[in-house]
Amino acid sequence: MPNQPAPNLLSWASEIDDRTIEQAARAARMPIVSGHVALMPDAHVGIGATVGSVIPTEGAIIPAAVGVDIGCGMVATETTLTAADLPDTLAALMSLVERRIPAGVGQGHQDPSVDRALSELGHPHTSLTREQETKVARQFGTLGSGNHFVEVCLDERDRVWTVLHSGSRGIGNQLATMHITGAKNLMKRQAIGLEDPALAYLVQNTPEFDAYIEDMLWSQHYAMASRARMDKVLVNALFQVVGTGRRVRTINCHHNFTQLETHHGKRLWITRKGAIKADTGDEGVIPGSMGAQSYIVRGRGNADSYHSCAHGAGRRMSRTQAKRELSARSLKAAMGGRTWNADRAAALVDEHPEAYKPIDRVMDDQKDLVTVQHTLRQVFNYKG
Repeated sequence: MPNQPAPNLLSWASEIDDRTIEQAARAARMPIVSGHVALMPDAHVGIGATVGSVIPTEGAIIPAAVGVDIGCGMVATETTLTAADLPDTLAALMSLVERRIPAGVGQGHQDPSVDRALSELGHPHTSLTREQETKVARQFGTLGSGNHFVEVCLDERDRVWTVLHSGSRGIGNQLATMHITGAKNLMKRQAIGLEDPALAYLVQNTPEFDAYIEDMLWSQHYAMASRARMDKVLVNALFQVVGTGRRVRTINCHHNFTQLETHHGKRLWITRKGAIKADTGDEGVIPGSMGAQSYIVRGRGNADSYHSCAHGAGRRMSRTQAKRELSARSLKAAMGGRTWNADRAAALVDEHPEAYKPIDRVMDDQKDLVTVQHTLRQVFNYKG
């Protein structure tokens, strides 16, 4: 059940620091916020707005609350395979995934088959440069870096799942940054004072608002289609290694987005920054950290959370702190028994499980937000 750590703020987090509460409270005091801001169990300090927050606004949107990875989210596929079907090692899958799903900052591929998929997406409102158009094509169906990952997991029935986390890559970042800067400049020109300049907003029925909405929706579609493409590549690679298998179902959901919804009798823009939609019956994917469990859930339609829930474990250490305090050796120990990028352990210390909140606590905190359908344990992990 939630508590109220500050006025106009409800929190489901049993582990949360003062800086996170202070940041969320600044957003909750915004004049465009209608109702309370909801903090999910994985809430932690973000840029501009709190990661793991749900912000209801009336007649306006805060671009930084959606963030720079517009449409980032999860896709998970249940297969007919079981643990008994898997080989003793998935090393062969690692080499296939590394070749077919490029990962890392700025990484892309030269695959002419993406042209048809991109043509179906149309174009954003903003006219792209030739360099940006090239980036759109090269990075479609690529993983990115940071906490983006590919996994193969087993559920409580020993059924095999694939899980993948990715967003709108470089183009989403560029479009978001442009609109965030534009909103800040607009606030300055209109002499509107803000506690945090990053909370600059765009008012509905203005050209700036309309341009942002079109670019945001295009970026969301790009991210979802890119995930779907990688999911197809991943599942096909798994079936190639195993020699058999069929898909059962796929769940593809955003956790950085905004959309117009009705809550408490009002039409509101509900911005979920590091949160997924969890209306009654909605299926979602909630990953843990490296080495931890992940969950397939159904929403319970909790009105106080604006039909939302956590999107993952949530950081408890910054990347800088994790690199300073944690080690490659302890990361290798935590990842024992799995196929993963062990040769890159030193570069992945900032993704150490101890840098994140315990996912089991996060799930316990949100029993009133979601019902767990399946609990997944990793046997394969590939990070950008």
